[in-house]
Amino acid sequence: MRQNAMSKIELLAPAKNLECGIAAFNCGADAVYIGAGRFSAREAAGNDIRDIESLIRHGRKYRATVYAAVNTILRDEELPEALALIRRLHEAGIGGLIIQDFGLLESGLPPVPLIASTQMHNDTAEKVAFLEAVGFRRVILARELGLAELRAIREKTSVELEVFVHGSLCVSFSGCCLMSYAIGGRSGNRGQCAQPCRRLYRLTDDRGADLGRRHWLSLKDMNRSARLKDLLDAGVTSFKIEGRLRDREAVANATRHFRGELDRILEGSPHRPSSSGTVIGGFEPDLDKTFNRGFTEYFLDGRSAGMGSLETPKHLGEFIGEVVSVAPDRFFLKSGHGLNPGDGIAFFLPSGDLKGSVVNFVSGNRITPDRMEGIAAGVRIHRNRDHRFVQSVLKNEPERKIRVRMTLDADNGRLRLKVEDEDGNRVERVSDAAPAPARNPESAESTIRKQLTSLGGTDFICEGLDISVHPMPFAPVSEWNRLRREALTALDAVRSAYRPPVVPAAEPNDFPYPLKRLTFAANVLNAKAGAFYRRHGVEIIEPAAESGLDMRGRKVMTTRYCLRAELGRCPGKRPAGPSAPAWSLEDGDGRRFPVRFNCDDCVMEIFYGE
Repeated sequence: MRQNAMSKIELLAPAKNLECGIAAFNCGADAVYIGAGRFSAREAAGNDIRDIESLIRHGRKYRATVYAAVNTILRDEELPEALALIRRLHEAGIGGLIIQDFGLLESGLPPVPLIASTQMHNDTAEKVAFLEAVGFRRVILARELGLAELRAIREKTSVELEVFVHGSLCVSFSGCCLMSYAIGGRSGNRGQCAQPCRRLYRLTDDRGADLGRRHWLSLKDMNRSARLKDLLDAGVTSFKIEGRLRDREAVANATRHFRGELDRILEGSPHRPSSSGTVIGGFEPDLDKTFNRGFTEYFLDGRSAGMGSLETPKHLGEFIGEVVSVAPDRFFLKSGHGLNPGDGIAFFLPSGDLKGSVVNFVSGNRITPDRMEGIAAGVRIHRNRDHRFVQSVLKNEPERKIRVRMTLDADNGRLRLKVEDEDGNRVERVSDAAPAPARNPESAESTIRKQLTSLGGTDFICEGLDISVHPMPFAPVSEWNRLRREALTALDAVRSAYRPPVVPAAEPNDFPYPLKRLTFAANVLNAKAGAFYRRHGVEIIEPAAESGLDMRGRKVMTTRYCLRAELGRCPGKRPAGPSAPAWSLEDGDGRRFPVRFNCDDCVMEIFYGE
């Protein structure tokens, strides 16, 4: 099913905390997602309920939404605490709940819209149709899906579809990575991923050749700025920016950028943003200026080379220039480099290690850094923190204004000011006494327009004022100011009282799950999750790895990203089935991870140990 003729389209931004969430809203986000104090897939980004309530209040000014993530898998003894937390979030007014654990559906959830976390690895129309059938209002799709797969899911479902358009990429299928748990007990499904995909590994191929020590599993960041129209046409409802661990400047920069890109696409289309308000002023966004590992559109058109960030998992930044010469406390670049005091710089040592420093002083082509260690003639200097840009973001946050139209007419001989906002809310205020005709109509009209449309210091901006009073009236400036002030106060109260429609709780049913047998990769960690699957026809359920399974010899990662393809050694699709794990990765602690290429499914599989 395609989107409705007049559907609302959402730009969704991350909120590490209240400050980041407010910045995202002010930069144009239609919604933000945030983690509560516990049970979030980003354990380090938990927030107090009071902060979430404050964020909800701020967002409601724009009819914008706050979604809460409670998307870890849960142990039996944790379910009551998780349910109590969800009830508090519902009472606070969240607009949706992001979950992974089906056990919650068996626990008496409050009537809050359910969102299927990407940790469920939602990659097929059958899975998405199942989620829709059991009560989910939205599904966050797997990052590695291409446009053709997105269209196929849209054609067979009517649920809201959320797709990532920017930010860090998990190399594994989301929810299916157990490498962190296998090597150290820190589970990504429990919000504790140690990010082993960003570590150095030595890669050995099937001929025993040593292919070197690199960050073989580290991906570039996603950037689909140029493909928003394609995604919209494929049926995407929500365009999601990743980054619940990112700071305010990065969140503001990405949100401002994608707001501008999305608005250009929506203009003249049958769609509109899902919230209100116009973003005015502020900084000029630039995605290259905040943390990234380089960019990829990641399988949107199928497989392509250059998806990996193999040299470093850190932010290298923009190339500035090559060192011409050095002195004990400074180095020299060619003129026109653009570096400024406070900038961060990064460069590679001959060993391949990435080093960095901070610029203390600049004079022409002479650069004095905080540290000279590793800087020599010929070293390529990158800027990974543009101090002036960051300060511009932090000090020049845009304003977000609600558009209003005003009408001034007469009611029983007294002046009446009507104000209507872009969401159709209407208020009016009437003057205390009948006005006198103006002696100078032109001067009076100028005063009226100036005083009634001067909305600085409010959340509103006036798109137009119609004056329907004849003859042109005269009133003191204080009266025009009173009418405007009281009308806007009333309108603000109406907007603040807005509450989204109540969504009925999902009713249990027995709609069949697409599979009859589940392995540990289904992440069933509690009895209620098992009961849910059995009610939906699953017959055999292996418990989650986090139940205490020995992961040696087991698959800990499946990824569409393929090292053979990245190295230009893809043999093409073969009907012979999965290869033997003849390639291998070895980390710095001597742990070995056999690699198997499943060419039938065009995926790479990584195992732990022998």
